[in-house]
Amino acid sequence: MNSTCRADHVGSLLRPPALLQARAARIPEAELRAAEDRAIAEALQKQRTTGIDVFTDGELRRGSWLTDMADAVEGFVAGDQVMLEWKGPGGGAEPTTANAVGAKLRKTRKLTAHELPFLKKTAPGPFKITLPAPANFMLASYKPGISDRFYPTHADLLRDLVEIVRDEVRWLVQQGVTYIQFDAPYYSHYLDPAQREHMRRAGRDPDRDFEAGIAGDNATFQGIPRDQVTIAVHVCRGNSRSRWYTEGGYDAIAEKLFQQLDVDRFLLEYDTERSGGFEPLRFVPRGKTVVLGLVTTKEPTLESPDGLRQRIEEAAKYVPLENLALSPQCGFASVAAGNLLTMDQQWRKLELVARTARQVWGGA
Repeated sequence: MNSTCRADHVGSLLRPPALLQARAARIPEAELRAAEDRAIAEALQKQRTTGIDVFTDGELRRGSWLTDMADAVEGFVAGDQVMLEWKGPGGGAEPTTANAVGAKLRKTRKLTAHELPFLKKTAPGPFKITLPAPANFMLASYKPGISDRFYPTHADLLRDLVEIVRDEVRWLVQQGVTYIQFDAPYYSHYLDPAQREHMRRAGRDPDRDFEAGIAGDNATFQGIPRDQVTIAVHVCRGNSRSRWYTEGGYDAIAEKLFQQLDVDRFLLEYDTERSGGFEPLRFVPRGKTVVLGLVTTKEPTLESPDGLRQRIEEAAKYVPLENLALSPQCGFASVAAGNLLTMDQQWRKLELVARTARQVWGGA
């Protein structure tokens, strides 16, 4: 299945201050869930007002885009995170929001069991569920000296992660979810020259590891009735408080990414020169959709509609226009603290995406 929605978005939304305050106050869980419900209901109506084609709960119940994994799976060790070198406003070395693997992994509940029921009941139109791709955790959570006591190699860890996420995908499809998006920012490590060199110094082959990650992520779709669900992947270069941690065009991974990864839609970051040109899109097979992330979520300045249309035309030299769509480059709050813009600026960005998509592809 390949969704035709033209005005897409990556998923996460800025948390209302009242919700952040409620979580910081450590109020009883029932009260927190009620506060989340109110915030999500409002966010869904705001999305409807913008004219965007697909809805999310904004990931408002999560600490970050991937924390559902550690919340639902035993074996992650808090306090032993892998460090990342952030670039941009207030950049520097900080631990990732993914905890390290410090024991054999065991899934104790569905990752999105606390998210899906309210979204199914409340969304005013088609919605998506976002999940972290299993391959992320080979880099984000594998810490030598800790993880290798339970998983001698990255491949050993990936096998268990695949089973955990495959179980989630099966359940979501059974529940009637028709759009599942895998977030895979750690794919960008394999295109960044500095990160590739770091892997080589650690005795690893980045190209072989990337192929293994793709194979693992593909395995999560096995046995899924693909005529019933759209599977997408989002690739970015890091997104926390308007910062990033990898840089580089898609050239080093394009052929493998587009021709080996068995998804219907590719949501790709293309808001700055850090993402390179559109030429790597020549490897995208016919019939697959590329969602161009041309509207930045890292700063409040609103893009020019004419400039967006021009860039869509440039991308259409490599992928037919009917196989393109538009979105922001990433979420607005991959971590709960959110990027450096206001709620109003966020909604104006989504309105711009929807308005531009209608101008380019038509529709109400």
